[in-house]
Amino acid sequence: MNPRVKNVIPNNDYTINIIFDNGEEKVFDVKPYLNKGIFKKLKELNMFKTVKPVMGSIQWKHGQDFCPDTLYIASNHI
Repeated sequence: MNPRVKNVIPNNDYTINIIFDNGEEKVFDVKPYLNKGIFKKLKELNMFKTVKPVMGSIQWKHGQDFCPDTLYIASNHI
């Protein structure tokens, strides 16, 4: 099992810095998803910045989320 999200910090460039429960810090680029389905609402920067850690993953105000495994595998070390 991959590490789970401990904290998340949104950035102005539509990336998020993620701190995982194993101490790793990585960055995940949300831009490729912003033109797809429910993620379109996140194009509004104020909405994008509502991201919070939830039960080992992340979630935005209107329920948009990513699998914690996707976040870990598809993110890059800072």
